Amino acid sequence: MADNADLMNLTASGLTEQVRALAAGDVSSRALVERSLTRIAETQPDLNAFRRVRAEAALAEADAADRRLAAGERLPLLGVPLAVKDDTDVAGEPTAFGCAGDFPPKTADSEAVRRLRAAGAVIVGKTNTPELGQWPVTEGPAFGVTRNPWSTEHTPGGSSGGAAAAVAAGLVPAALGSDGAGSIRIPAAWTHLVGIKPQRGRISTWPEPEAFRGITCHGPLARTVADAALLLHAASGSHAGDLHRPPPADVLEAARRDPGRLRIALSLRPAFAAARQRLDPEVRAATVRIAERLAALGHDVVEEEPRYGLIGLTFVPRSMSGVREWAGRVPDRALLDARTRVNARGGLLLGGGVLRVARAAEEPLRRRVGEIFNRFDVVLTPTTAVPPLRTGELAGLNSSRTDALMIAACPYSWPWNVLGWPGMSVPAGLTMRDGLPLGAQLLGPANSEPRLISLAAQLEAEERWFERRPVGVTTGERTPDGLGLAAREPMGRGEVTPAVGE
Repeated sequence: MADNADLMNLTASGLTEQVRALAAGDVSSRALVERSLTRIAETQPDLNAFRRVRAEAALAEADAADRRLAAGERLPLLGVPLAVKDDTDVAGEPTAFGCAGDFPPKTADSEAVRRLRAAGAVIVGKTNTPELGQWPVTEGPAFGVTRNPWSTEHTPGGSSGGAAAAVAAGLVPAALGSDGAGSIRIPAAWTHLVGIKPQRGRISTWPEPEAFRGITCHGPLARTVADAALLLHAASGSHAGDLHRPPPADVLEAARRDPGRLRIALSLRPAFAAARQRLDPEVRAATVRIAERLAALGHDVVEEEPRYGLIGLTFVPRSMSGVREWAGRVPDRALLDARTRVNARGGLLLGGGVLRVARAAEEPLRRRVGEIFNRFDVVLTPTTAVPPLRTGELAGLNSSRTDALMIAACPYSWPWNVLGWPGMSVPAGLTMRDGLPLGAQLLGPANSEPRLISLAAQLEAEERWFERRPVGVTTGERTPDGLGLAAREPMGRGEVTPAVGE
């Protein structure tokens, strides 16, 4: 079995390596889960990645996994500690979705969690998310501020910010998030991770037949493409009550397969939105560098823009309707953020006929935007328009100012939620001045996850982004202030440390 040094190496490794070590008997599930729980406790005062930690239950599940492993049983995730976002039901735990109040514990797992358990995963806890997943930062009066392991002065993004912080800091090897307007891809970009928003319905949203009127889906956050593909594979599948059931996709094999020579459209102009937008020069340069890398790998890369049209007019009614539906479930609506109440009222005003028109526009928009895939296989864009925001930048703003800042910072991801098509964010480098992570986005048509994953894996083999990690948090090394994180000043920004054991 692993000694302390080996255990640190394993907990700093990814999902695939932990699965291998467990199957080989090099480490026990209990040791990995205990290490995960210890790291969560050490970092929680400063990162604040978790809303709920299942310490006792997770250890009992780890012991059960060890007995199954000793008996020769093998499953895709048997014994591995994972986290899920707190919009996802876990039996015995409340699902507060970022809201304040006394929520009752759920009596059953969501379908996605059921599938993770069926694959053998140990769920160590539920990660923080802003109120009803509405913002690209993970902050709120219900739980405080979740911070970025690369710089605790900055947000890890949102709304799957707690999940991203947990994976980036090495608290868990991977986590399940959700994406309604970029909520997986934005935090992936801002924490140097791989994040996949799969095809709508690839991972069941049950007990919701669809989430947020079809714009939200679950997906993985991980440090490598292979790890993200493994988690996507394990969580994928439909429930009888799901409204969307895409055909099967072999994402595991895709991570090992050469993508072939692809035609890639480089797009730097976002869809129209009623807010000022400006692409940060460092983000632009990082995306262009990825385009140049892809061209060097033999792909045909051409600047071309999708024909988005007025796609934003169809997003808002669906989003606000989803907020209204969720707001009606909270124990005390008086505890909701004022901006949430504004959006819930918008869901009432834009419901009914307006919502039906927005849903009916989806297929024409697919034809309009999808025209680009008659000429290209993949669209490459920035994941966000700017580097990570500072914590507190959205705090205290009214609804209109929040929306303007949010749209300006993150205008590239949400159209694919309207269309229901897959997209993924991959690391694109670090900012020159502060060493903050940036991401590039790979977008495809319906059911194109295998192609995106193959392309991302090829790019990863050249970029080797998994070798760059925030200082201190991966190994749990102590710093002068005893945080187990990179020192707050200068926060280690711009510095990276090789993966332990690599």
